[in-house]
Amino acid sequence: MKPENKKFYRNLAVMVLPMAIQNLLTSLVSASDALMLGLLDQDALSAISLASQINFVEQIIVFGLVAGTSVLAAQYWGKKDEAAVEKVLGITLRYTLLGTSVLCLASLIFPQYLMRFFTNDPHLIELGIPYLRIVAVSHLFVAISQTYLTIMKTTDRVKRSSIFGSTTVILNIILNSLLIFGLFGLPKMEIAGAALATTISRGVEVLLCLIENRKKDVVRIRVRRIFESYPVLHKDFWHYTTPLLANMVAWGGAMTAYSAILGHLGTDAVAAHSIGNIVKNCIDCVGGGVGIGASIILGNQMGRGELEEAKRDGARFLRISLVIGTVAGLVILAGTPLILKAAYTLSPQAKHYLKYMLFMCAYYMIGRTLNTMLINGIFTAGGDTRFGFWCDLINLWVVIIPAALIAAFLLKAPVLVVYFILYLDEFTKIPAEIIHYKKYKWVKNITRENV
Repeated sequence: MKPENKKFYRNLAVMVLPMAIQNLLTSLVSASDALMLGLLDQDALSAISLASQINFVEQIIVFGLVAGTSVLAAQYWGKKDEAAVEKVLGITLRYTLLGTSVLCLASLIFPQYLMRFFTNDPHLIELGIPYLRIVAVSHLFVAISQTYLTIMKTTDRVKRSSIFGSTTVILNIILNSLLIFGLFGLPKMEIAGAALATTISRGVEVLLCLIENRKKDVVRIRVRRIFESYPVLHKDFWHYTTPLLANMVAWGGAMTAYSAILGHLGTDAVAAHSIGNIVKNCIDCVGGGVGIGASIILGNQMGRGELEEAKRDGARFLRISLVIGTVAGLVILAGTPLILKAAYTLSPQAKHYLKYMLFMCAYYMIGRTLNTMLINGIFTAGGDTRFGFWCDLINLWVVIIPAALIAAFLLKAPVLVVYFILYLDEFTKIPAEIIHYKKYKWVKNITRENV
């Protein structure tokens, strides 16, 4: 193997494997919520599936903002400008805390209205209200921890970042079992227990980040950076972050609309969809990790001015994503009988839905990993953030969602037909992405001097 190939795969392993493991464990938190509450009854499973859509909104806000952080931080770290990275960290914290504060207050003050958006079932609304209120403060914890963990990943602390994240999700799973079922003399809290487990584990994650932040030889959170003005960096931050945040809103809003559409087609559809989503998220962990790793590795290269190397490695990442997507689809197909057996609390109708939803998830994974690599990995690394926004906006809101609404509420199509239409989105945008990739507008050094 050529030396440059060895270096590429070594960097890939060091960067991607810890993040893939962390992504898997994070997905298992949702899986444990669903599995444990599913053991209680199907309504509990459906309620937390809908209530946790608010957590999804939180992820849109936070991850949309930290994606912009990653673009700038990766390139400035490649350039060895540590001060610029700290300034980017401060700017990002300013806005993640502001955005999640609004979500925290909304969850505390009018959770019933948030639940009503996703379902018109009074029982599910009642079950979801305590979850939203208890989990509200965790939104602020996520703003701090995810911003800092992103900086850790882009500044050669991937392993430690993954250890922190993995510790948090393992703690969450343990607390889920203790608080949902009331083990070892603790009160049986059911859905409220899942919410408290999330809040406690996120609080521990922030504590770990603050301990790491006390080190003197690392990029650190400095409170003054949050409030100081850096006109050039601030302008660049919003230049690259606005399309990413808008893209997350467009995509995340579409996923929320997916849940709302299926939520109005009955609790059987909701329960089957929630388990299908968990399976997709768990299997997608490797593809997501490779996408993040690609963004950081390529960003570092472009920040150092190694543009031809970035172009070469971008092609490698693209081929790797196709392999990962194919394997992921095969894993879902192979695991379908076991998943159906484990979901024994579902009604016969919900099980029927789930069986065919899993078949559709298998083909979905191929398009999903390819899109993640192109939009979130390769394009983002060079600051090419606008294309992904327009691609998702047109594809989801002009094509897919109107088609699904017509099928569900005008044509009264079967649930599985609606589901199939909803998840065509990962394939309908691929031709435009490949054409854009081959133009190589994403190969760019976006750093500046004296920021």
